[in-house]
Amino acid sequence: MTVSSTRPLTSSDIKYSSKTLKRAERALSCTPFKLSLFIAMRANSVSLSKIAQSTSLQEKYTQKFLSEQKIERDLIWLINVGILRREVDGQGITDSFRLTPLGRMVIAKWESQEKQISQPSYWNCLLNRLTRWFRLFLF
Repeated sequence: MTVSSTRPLTSSDIKYSSKTLKRAERALSCTPFKLSLFIAMRANSVSLSKIAQSTSLQEKYTQKFLSEQKIERDLIWLINVGILRREVDGQGITDSFRLTPLGRMVIAKWESQEKQISQPSYWNCLLNRLTRWFRLFLF
């Protein structure tokens, strides 16, 4: 009988297709959020209320003031793409969000290259919007 290593998986252990990485980067770049939000999510979970407060502009989480409903829709889209996950406690799902391994990989790449989320092209925004729209009807 052999004993295997039980070390936890890291984002470098998981291999994603180039299509998945492109979709994740496109989805992130088309959101109104700034890189500092995702860096905060990498370290700790961040609650929806903290993102929606007016202090989110001071902490540079968003590009402009947004309603809580708009923020939640965009965060749920990032969950569907595989970048974020909802935080769970002993009583169930909370209103906090955290990065997945895919999200960590994309944020690490952007953090090392630019220190900000790149501006999406018009075509990428259109493609992202169509993907979100069609997904409503497929699932």
